[in-house]
Amino acid sequence: MLEKISLFAGLSEEDIHSLRGHIVRKNYPRNTVVMSQGDKTCSLYLIDTGSVKVYVSDKDGNEFILGILEAKDYFGELALLDEDPRAASVMTLEPCCFGVITQQDFMLWIKRRPEILMNLIKALVKRIRILDEDITSLALLDVYGRTVRLLLQRSVELDQKRVVDHITQQEIANMVGASREMVSRILKGLRQGGYIELDGKRIIIKTTLPRGW
Repeated sequence: MLEKISLFAGLSEEDIHSLRGHIVRKNYPRNTVVMSQGDKTCSLYLIDTGSVKVYVSDKDGNEFILGILEAKDYFGELALLDEDPRAASVMTLEPCCFGVITQQDFMLWIKRRPEILMNLIKALVKRIRILDEDITSLALLDVYGRTVRLLLQRSVELDQKRVVDHITQQEIANMVGASREMVSRILKGLRQGGYIELDGKRIIIKTTLPRGW
């Protein structure tokens, strides 16, 4: 697992072996809240298998999804640098296996390998850039534009087609700041136009999506 995670890129086999000794494996079933917004916990979670959603919500239960993370991703890295409460909640979307390392163990390990701090800084900068792009999208694009941007961001190449897997219309709505009904109409229009194909939680992009609708 560690060799596949960008945060630990460039480490020697000896360093990887040393870090493994600090990691505890934990399994969670589907739809389990791993951490809640406001929690005072300070562990880093490395995703071995499964996927999670990172989200914020208000007192009325309205939810905005900040992102969906899958195997080779990680979350909770801010807790390695400070002791502030968690800024977002994380819930499993399917059964997951995580490698968990506490802030205390990580800091003891990193003192002997300060070069890993540069990887951590790069990772945080990348997250900030993604958030900046999301804010710009919310400010400048309409719901259709935000939906198309999300589909293209989430798609991967599969059998010479672009495929968005493991995502529901409600999750799309929560990520683009719109109602499920609006997203449903957009996807229905794209399907009727021959641009996409819907297959359960999978969206197949068959051709270039129109810039406007």
